[in-house]
Amino acid sequence: MPTKQNIAETPAKTTMAQMVPVMLCFFTMGFVDLVGSATNFVKEDLNLSSAEAGFIPSLVFFWFLIFAVPTGILMNKIGRKKTVMLSQLLTLVSLIIPIFFEGYYTMLIAFSLLGIGNAVMQTSLNPLVSGLISPARLASTLTFGQFVKALASLLAPYLMAWGAAQLIPTFGLDWRIVFPVFAIVNVFSIAMLSATPIREEKADRVTGFMECVKLLSIPFVSLCFVGIMCHVGIDVGTNTFAPQILIEKFGLSTADAVIGTQIYFYFRTGGCLLGSYILARMSARSFFGFSVVCMILGIAALFIASSQFIVLAGIALIGFGNSNIFSVVFAQALNRQPKEKNEVSGLMIMGLFGGTIFPLCMGYAQGGMGVAGAVGVMAIGVLYLLYYTFQIKKTV
Repeated sequence: MPTKQNIAETPAKTTMAQMVPVMLCFFTMGFVDLVGSATNFVKEDLNLSSAEAGFIPSLVFFWFLIFAVPTGILMNKIGRKKTVMLSQLLTLVSLIIPIFFEGYYTMLIAFSLLGIGNAVMQTSLNPLVSGLISPARLASTLTFGQFVKALASLLAPYLMAWGAAQLIPTFGLDWRIVFPVFAIVNVFSIAMLSATPIREEKADRVTGFMECVKLLSIPFVSLCFVGIMCHVGIDVGTNTFAPQILIEKFGLSTADAVIGTQIYFYFRTGGCLLGSYILARMSARSFFGFSVVCMILGIAALFIASSQFIVLAGIALIGFGNSNIFSVVFAQALNRQPKEKNEVSGLMIMGLFGGTIFPLCMGYAQGGMGVAGAVGVMAIGVLYLLYYTFQIKKTV
């Protein structure tokens, strides 16, 4: 007769019928990345100042700070699947609002709901996957989920450009065609997940906010928390400052310098797909170390490169190296505290607030030392991840 602990540590056999709806949830998780491209269109449509437009994407990371830990507590009360369903409903409402309403404050409300929904989804979906997958396969599965998420991130700008080009004038939605398209996918995702039976281990008790935060006193949990902050900081920092490096070093126009962001994103997406295969066959510690070495070489290229090609190669190396950091760190944290997965997940997702802290520090450093200062801040994050490499358990 299996004990309660055995049930929690040994997931039931997972079927394709369960994984397809879960992976579709990862796709809807990627909807949040439409905010970056949409901000430019909203700014133009509503004649916003740069400060007003810049406030829109900042809302996303703000809600991670506020809602991540409470979501971990909520999962203990209603379960992981129901919490994911709630996040999907919040996302659906956020996608419907811009279809029928316009205006700056309307967009703030819509994108706030999108950010809240994404914070809830990221906190609950990863532990849901951990209940379906063995600990040894968790990192590779989460990495594949990140690849699926990236597909939605790639699709959003193309949909907006298609609509903005008035290829579908009968709908009258221009770039906003992305919202009904994603809403339809969202409804389909909700229906599939709702119809999919998923067994979950029951929480032993319902924890409070301070009990969750106290988990940061566990050295390895705090190491993972800072690791997540560094990963997201490097991610957002590269996306933001890669074009500026090309502008400062080689005098490219803003339009041409966007290639830096594109290179980073394509290599990060490809790295997720490749990582899902490698992590199933290679130790997490070895692959994590290889990924960090790639980022170290990429940072070095940004510091010393004398040609545009080498700078782009450096950006590509950072993109590939950073593609699997989140999944490994997240899996390590969950596997190290198996009885507190919900609470640990909330803490790890709260670490995504690093996407606000790092760019802020990079901006100040750039003001004093140029883009070399911004790259230096990223280098600190990479060096921390190098230190973290030696803390990873060889067996996980």
